[in-house]
Amino acid sequence: MAEGSVLDQDQFICPVCLDALKDPVTITCGHSFCLLCINGCWDQEDQKGIYSCPQCRHSFTVRPVVHKNVMIAEMMEKLKLGIAAPPANTDTGPGDVECDFCIGKKRKACSSCLVCLASYCESHLQPHYESPAFKKHKLVKASRRLQEQVCSQHEKLLEVYCLTDQQCICMLCTMDEHKGHRFVAAAAERAVKQKQLVETQRKYREIIQEREKELLELRKTMKSHKCSAQAAVEDCERIFTELTRAIERKRSEVTELIRAQEKASVSRVEEHVKLLKQEIAELKRRHSDMEQLSHTEDDIHFLQKFQPLSAPSEYGESVSPCLSFVEVSNYVCQLRDELEKCCNNQLYTVKNGSVSVPEPVHREEFLQYSCELTLDHSTANKHLRLSDWNKMVTCIKNAQLYPDHPERFDYFYQVLCRESLSGRCYWEVEWSGSYGAFIAVAYKSISRKGKGMDGFFGSNDQSWRLMCSPSGFTFSHNNKETKIHSIPTSSRVGVYVDHKAGVLSFYNVSDTMTLLHRVQTTFTQQLYAGFGLYLGSTVRLLVLQSL
Repeated sequence: MAEGSVLDQDQFICPVCLDALKDPVTITCGHSFCLLCINGCWDQEDQKGIYSCPQCRHSFTVRPVVHKNVMIAEMMEKLKLGIAAPPANTDTGPGDVECDFCIGKKRKACSSCLVCLASYCESHLQPHYESPAFKKHKLVKASRRLQEQVCSQHEKLLEVYCLTDQQCICMLCTMDEHKGHRFVAAAAERAVKQKQLVETQRKYREIIQEREKELLELRKTMKSHKCSAQAAVEDCERIFTELTRAIERKRSEVTELIRAQEKASVSRVEEHVKLLKQEIAELKRRHSDMEQLSHTEDDIHFLQKFQPLSAPSEYGESVSPCLSFVEVSNYVCQLRDELEKCCNNQLYTVKNGSVSVPEPVHREEFLQYSCELTLDHSTANKHLRLSDWNKMVTCIKNAQLYPDHPERFDYFYQVLCRESLSGRCYWEVEWSGSYGAFIAVAYKSISRKGKGMDGFFGSNDQSWRLMCSPSGFTFSHNNKETKIHSIPTSSRVGVYVDHKAGVLSFYNVSDTMTLLHRVQTTFTQQLYAGFGLYLGSTVRLLVLQSL
């Protein structure tokens, strides 16, 4: 009797919400559901146009109209069933797949059906085990990627792999757009790819081991570099401290010497002042006596007093003027200049994380950094004609029959060189033309298309330009111009780049090297030499040798 009671209770449980039937309805296949549950399921299938029983999967082409099953409702009222709620451990958590058939609170799905394209909890999965209609359905572990298993065109399961197009397809695809292609079963191709995966993993492990070894070496090098840098800093601090102390001692000595000379000179002057005051008082006294004598009427008295008063007095020795300390100041200034010159020319300077020596001064020093450059044909504007083994470029009126290229300047008459500039580089060019030419360096990322200033040398932050013309030179960067005055124009220009130090210098090359303009910045990308021309202008890359 107890067993019958349990069986009766199971008959009044909704297969969708797994709770006691509420407003029970029975559809034509004989299964009963809550009115809200069955309508919720069929609302989800409205877009497909085919409706099915959630329990036996019997399908209907037209959505059935359901009515309340009064008999079941009355029986439930009489039995007054109290059916327990589902266990709490079936609730979904973060990352869990929800059951597609639970109404209201969703429970965790345990499996997904590749035929139904739905996920089921343990209770809603039972029909797949019990009903013969589901025997051919393929169940897999609950997955969120069910739609990836289905052909987007035919809504069929992806079971075949097309070797021709290297993609997964369904059986209908083999008779449609993939007709005549080579196919294998997805499982067979998986086995082949699995072997490739194992081999690739092995190679990755080897690469990882190599990279980890390199990383270890780099860390050791970095640690050694830091220790070396710290030792150098400490040595420099000690040396500069000693140098500062030596300069401080010399300053004290010079100050004491100046003060001693000042004291001696002042003492001599003060003594001489005292003597001068006494002499002035004596002279004033004689002058007064002479004044009185000049008014006496006694001739004998006059003659007796005149001789002593007219006798010359003995004056003290003259004192040389105070010493000038201008020579001492000049000496100290000369010492300062010599020290600065020594620091600039002899000491190494640390810049941008690397150690660099002073820049070259004479042309022979520049030539040791000479680099071989050639013009890049694929970047040249169609009005630029390259010649002399891509060492010379001329701007002409008629466009050349160059093929289209994504790196070609299509508006500005410009061209870049093929070789990138790394480390220290020096090259020379010779230009000609009544309007002149541009000599520039630029990042490879500079724009090549259209009239925008982002593609014109010197008018953006991607390039630096020296305008050479018969009237003079002008430097431009980021659309800011700097006029270069008081330098005779030359047709031969040298360019020096120290990429790590962020130095870019332009020189007027003749018998001597004359600096036209120098840039101190930080280069964030590789640099390339470039040139811009006007109609009739020519630029030639020179083979460097001593003048």
